[in-house]
Amino acid sequence: MPPIPAPPRRPPTRGPFAHTLTGLLDVLLPAPCAGCGADLGQLCPGCRHLLATARPAPATALSWAHAAAPYEGPVRRLLLAHKERGVLRLAGPLGEALARAVRSALGPYAGPAPLLLVPVPSARATVRARGHDPTLRLAGAAAAALRREGLDARTVPLLRHARPVADQAGLSAAERHRNLDGALTVRPLGRLRRPAPDGHRPVLVDDLVTTGASLTEAARALSAAGLPITSAATVATALSHQGRSRPRSRPDAQPG
Repeated sequence: MPPIPAPPRRPPTRGPFAHTLTGLLDVLLPAPCAGCGADLGQLCPGCRHLLATARPAPATALSWAHAAAPYEGPVRRLLLAHKERGVLRLAGPLGEALARAVRSALGPYAGPAPLLLVPVPSARATVRARGHDPTLRLAGAAAAALRREGLDARTVPLLRHARPVADQAGLSAAERHRNLDGALTVRPLGRLRRPAPDGHRPVLVDDLVTTGASLTEAARALSAAGLPITSAATVATALSHQGRSRPRSRPDAQPG
């Protein structure tokens, strides 16, 4: 297995003071809830409760990937607000939902191995256009939530794009898989920092799974580099609404 880099600087954890400060800002600088539009701050108590009580489950056509909630209603609007409009204060609660999906994907017998959350990368041009990397930010928030529960978890951006890809919007499931086939690779080892000890358990993370093409390609790239993936987690899934999607086998069963 290739050496694993040390993590980037950890984002600050969201303790009681952070939640109190967020509540004060919502009072002083009121804004409509990004999930439902209520004039109760960018994340109203109802939408916060919805995220906090969502029950993760396997994605319909990608059984090795677990999602915290369906991609619909307030969850869909919250993810879009964080990703496309840069409502960064949503990263904490969305990351906590992602952390629950990670625990669900690992199952009750995951063992004590330290966790590496590996975010599915966005294209550099997309990150520049948005002004931030939403998946990397959510992965950091999820790792922080897992650490607060006593788990050894950290985020490591191991993957990058090896070639340009087309915009996935509007593509069918088959077209998405063809578009991403061979598109990702592991970052050059010579550029990685201090290696981490062996024995870490990698978990792929993303904000959303639609057809499963991105997670499948990310798992292929990591497996080809000697880091097999057996589980993945996302905040939301649209797979239950994707009639065109075909069931996919576990990534560790794929050749290469």
